[in-house]
Amino acid sequence: MREFKGYKHGVNLGGWFSQCDHSEKRYDYFVRRDDFRRIARWGFDHVRIPVDYELILNDDGSFNESGFSRLQSCVDWCAEDGLNMILDLHKTPGFSFDAGENEDGFFVNGKYQQLFCDIWEEFAKRFGHYEHLSFELLNEVSDPAFSDKWNEISRKAVIAIRKRAPHIHILIGGYYNNSVTAVKDLDVPYDRDIVYNFHCYSPLVFTHQGAYWISGMDRSFRTSFLRPYSDYARMTKEQIGPEFVEKYPDEDEVMSADYFEKLFGEALRIAEERGVPLYCGEYGVIDLADPEETVKWYECIHSVFEKYGIGRALWSYKEMDFGLVDAHYDPVRDRLLELK
Repeated sequence: MREFKGYKHGVNLGGWFSQCDHSEKRYDYFVRRDDFRRIARWGFDHVRIPVDYELILNDDGSFNESGFSRLQSCVDWCAEDGLNMILDLHKTPGFSFDAGENEDGFFVNGKYQQLFCDIWEEFAKRFGHYEHLSFELLNEVSDPAFSDKWNEISRKAVIAIRKRAPHIHILIGGYYNNSVTAVKDLDVPYDRDIVYNFHCYSPLVFTHQGAYWISGMDRSFRTSFLRPYSDYARMTKEQIGPEFVEKYPDEDEVMSADYFEKLFGEALRIAEERGVPLYCGEYGVIDLADPEETVKWYECIHSVFEKYGIGRALWSYKEMDFGLVDAHYDPVRDRLLELK
């Protein structure tokens, strides 16, 4: 499988320009210049920076120069510290992966779709010449019913970008919130600079144990990682819902790296057949899980990433219930950084 060069070990800067209150204070202080230096010292080769449209669009639909200036600083800091960067549009007018954002209509509204393409052409105009930068079209398309329409819209966006940036890498993910199982339904790539993107928080009942935002999840629920698949089926049914129970391997077997080997198998085959790099833009474990159990999950998933040369960016650098720099990870951070 082709390698996404320069994007092997990354970290997300979630909560800075996305999933936030979009205040100047947040922009100024949540992540700062020294954080980029620390990330580089830790040995990461790239950052993924989620961006909501509020950063770069004014209420009247005009472009906000202040927001673009902040992104320019990120591009410059990455260059200074030897980091590559993924600019990820996390929310676009009319769509957010988070239903609580009340964004609606993107997949049926031509004006929203044109604005999406206009945003990407503007990004390409301003940033498309940087060799250490890549673009990610949209975070976590949710409903599989949008699959065909998303392929159509993403192609139009790629064409808009190519007017200004003929060779910049463009990441495209599929439905079910960038599920690895959706890779098969992405269109054949427009050109050789397309990257198939997926996210992995599997098994969800482990990585999101006690998560307040999952309906039905007992906030006091905790579990270890290396348990029989029969336990995972039962826990998932109880904590998330029977419709989320996966087709696990033999129920008597215990969770291992083989789980991720099988989970990624189809996407790896598709990527190989189409000559497309495969990249995992988000993965991680909630900070409610036992740190030692978290290390076991990372050991398993990283062994498969390494085996197949899958680049990745862990979620997330700071706070957001997954923060690598937060006190929860103090006992195991050095080991996680070795595994990254």
